[in-house]
Amino acid sequence: MRVVAPSVTLVSATDAPEALIERMGRICYQSFKNTRTGLSVSDKAAEFIAMLIGRGHESVLEHASAGFSIVTDRGITHELVRHRLASYSQESTRYCNYSKDSFGRELTFVRPPFNSAEHESVWEAAMREAERSYLGMTNSGCAPELARSVLPNSLKSEIGMTANFREWRHFLRLRCSSKAHPQMREVAEMIRKKLTIIAPSCFEDVP
Repeated sequence: MRVVAPSVTLVSATDAPEALIERMGRICYQSFKNTRTGLSVSDKAAEFIAMLIGRGHESVLEHASAGFSIVTDRGITHELVRHRLASYSQESTRYCNYSKDSFGRELTFVRPPFNSAEHESVWEAAMREAERSYLGMTNSGCAPELARSVLPNSLKSEIGMTANFREWRHFLRLRCSSKAHPQMREVAEMIRKKLTIIAPSCFEDVP
């Protein structure tokens, strides 16, 4: 049995996304001229994008996108895929046989953020029992697609998620909220940090 921390890796992103959004946005706002001098190209794009967001014209942000590889547990992936305006590719418990050497002949879990040592101990015992049951079934000839029925929500899962910037803004507003599941919020905050680096004018204002 292994326990890993959740992680987020940026896999793809639109080149120069802010410049692209400005270029596409100016098709709509051809009379919106930048009369301020001394601004860099990036500052001009940031100013224009702030105007778009301020006017609620976020559809222009759909021209840029980003994709992430997310390692979290199965329970959180069930919440991720509820964001319908995105594309997903997920580790399959049907075709992955965790009793094979390529998986170290063990299950990997993501530990929830328990506030109690007692609860953590109960969780760990349950995960060990799930591993024992799964490996016992697959090693005795049970197909992984059937043995997976004993796998818990805490099973580690990798999922690829790609969305345009408008959808990422919607995602962050919902999933960085204090009302979001704590493990989802942890993942969302990691995504927010990476998106803010590649396109600050598109994400710095998201609460």
